[in-house]
Formats: sequence, C-alpha cells, structure tokens
Amino acid sequence: MSELLDFLHFGHVSWEVFQALVPLMGFFVFFQAVYLKLPLKYVVNMVKGLALTMVGLALFLQGVKVGFMPVGTQMGEILGAMDSKWLLMPIGFLLGLVATVAEPAVRILSYEVEKASAGSISERSILVTLSLGVALFVALGMAKMIYGVPIHYIIVPGYLLALILMRFADHTFVAIAFDAGAVATGPMTVTFVLAVALGIASAIDGRDPILDGFGLIALVAMAPILSVTILGLIVTFIKKRS
Repeated sequence: MSELLDFLHFGHVSWEVFQALVPLMGFFVFFQAVYLKLPLKYVVNMVKGLALTMVGLALFLQGVKVGFMPVGTQMGEILGAMDSKWLLMPIGFLLGLVATVAEPAVRILSYEVEKASAGSISERSILVTLSLGVALFVALGMAKMIYGVPIHYIIVPGYLLALILMRFADHTFVAIAFDAGAVATGPMTVTFVLAVALGIASAIDGRDPILDGFGLIALVAMAPILSVTILGLIVTFIKKRS
C-alpha cells in the first residue's frame, strides 16, 4: 500500500505536464475564437481529449520515473557484469525488437503508411522492417560498448550509406524512412533501451556511462532510415523484374 501511495505522489510531474500543454490550449482557444468557430460539441470533445492526455502523460512519466528507468538501469548493471560479454549483442537484438514492436508511434506510422498508400505498402511490412532494423542496430550498439568503438565510426558511414541508397531507392520509401527514424525513438525505446545501455556501460570495466552509454539512441534513429530505404530498393528491384 505504501508503494502505491508513493507512486501516486506525482504532483511535480503533473505540474510539468500541465505547463507543457497550456501553450497548446492557448493556440486552440485563439484559433477557435478567431478562425475556427467550431460547434460546442467539438470543443467539448477537445477538452475531454486534452484532459485524458494530461492524465495519461502524467501517469506515464511517473511510471517511467519510479519503475521503467530504475528497472532498466538495474537490468543493465546485471547484464554488464556477465562474464560472457558477447551475449549482450543477442540480448540487445531482442531488446530492440520488442521495444520497437511495443512503440505506439511506430504502429501509428505503419498504419498511416498503409492508409496513405491505399494498401500498396502494408502495415506489417513497415513494422517488421522497422523492428528488425532497430534490433540490429541495438545489437551493434552493444558491440560498440563491449569493444569501446567510437560512435562516429558507426554514425558517419551509416548516414553516408543512407545518402547513397537514397539515390537509387523509390522516393516514396525515402520519405517514409526519415519519418521512421524519428518515430522509432519514442518513449518506449528511449526510456527503456537508454536506461539499460547506461546500466551496462556503468558495469563494464573501462567504460564511461557518458561516452559509451549515450549514443545508442542515435543508432536507433539511423536504423529505420537504412532499413526502410533498403526495403524501397527491394521493392524497386521487384518492380523492374516484373
């Protein structure tokens, strides 16, 4: 019971969420009064949605603060203390896979892509491509921490490769790819994967949590750009063969 009461004491988080949403409320009130002039029914629905958003964000951020990040950090410290460090790479693959599949923004993007393309690009294909791409790069990020590889050795060639692939891929997939890079780094991935990475870096001898723990999210952001662009190349190749 005491743990529940401690969890529910999130007045500070609620106040931060309120401050963040007040400017959006101000924009809506201004446009409603001057330009939109929507019926009362729409205004009421807007207020209800805003209230639910405030409650949901406050609960999520409090959950991250008291549960998600501490557990992720402890998991990372335990994993980083293992003797067989190479196991961190397949574990990272699974971690990136499940975190991306659970990411709400990824599912929304996949749904919108299928909707906008009239079904020619399926929701499942985008979801699978994104998830596998992020999983591979989280595993690569674990290898970076194990062997102390500087991040620019991965980031610079990765984006150069993305720019080269853009020249040959379908432009539709290129646009989707760069949006996918943003949505993959959503609240689920950032809060959990980053916490685990910091825990691992702090547990490995000779690794600095600042230098080696951070940077993994940059790899996650780059992964969908490459994976979706490669999917576009495959689709282009199939179209040319048919």
